[in-house]
Amino acid sequence: MSRAGLWFKVIAGGILISIGGPAFVEYIRPTDEELVKRYNPELRKRSAEQGQQRAQEFDDYVTKLKEWSKSDKSIWFAAQEELDAKRAQIEAQRTKAKEESKVQRDEMRKELLGEK
Repeated sequence: MSRAGLWFKVIAGGILISIGGPAFVEYIRPTDEELVKRYNPELRKRSAEQGQQRAQEFDDYVTKLKEWSKSDKSIWFAAQEELDAKRAQIEAQRTKAKEESKVQRDEMRKELLGEK
């Protein structure tokens, strides 16, 4: 066999693999509608109910990412700072609730014991 024939086979095989492979994958891949039809009816119902909530959560996350990217810090540091601030706020709320609960218990004790 001549060199030209060999090169022709190599090039033809490369074209077949580089074009035919992705085309085959695209042909056998199911569409989104086909996948949804295969869902369990209960899963379909739950997915439909949670779809709007998940879309809103995603929009909120993207908005936060945009805010963090405007900062001169890394997105990861900005996200960590916001997380730390949120934890501190939750901890402050817990502390306040504990203090209010303690005051309420003390008042109840005083009332039960007849103290003023």
